[in-house]
Amino acid sequence: MTVVLGYDESPGATSALRVAIDVSAAFDERLVVVYGAAPPGAMGEEYTAHTDALHEAGRAALDRAVRAADEAGVRTTVELIDRKPAEALLDSAERHGARVIVVGSWGESPLRGALLGSTPHKLLHLARVPVLCVPTAT
Repeated sequence: MTVVLGYDESPGATSALRVAIDVSAAFDERLVVVYGAAPPGAMGEEYTAHTDALHEAGRAALDRAVRAADEAGVRTTVELIDRKPAEALLDSAERHGARVIVVGSWGESPLRGALLGSTPHKLLHLARVPVLCVPTAT
């Protein structure tokens, strides 16, 4: 089994990284760090530019997350997936037999999350494994 983490270097994801490392270490599980890199739209020249920029940001974020996990002695696998974050995390969790999906929360209201489709909100309704939503550190 594994622990799957959605990571994009946002404040919520930074808090979630610390918790995911702790959970992985406690259960001696591999940490799968996932960056969903689906650019807006699917047509035109901007698509390639968006994709390249998202991949560059994703690789940098994943590198920093892996360094933090390495310092804690947690084994990692990284995935840069060309899907929206919730879809990427659900896919990764299924493929890796995840014990839990860990994501950060921005402290959005439940109504805002329902209307705008926040990643934690989607995961809570669609995931087949527990979802741990970690609040942003203050």
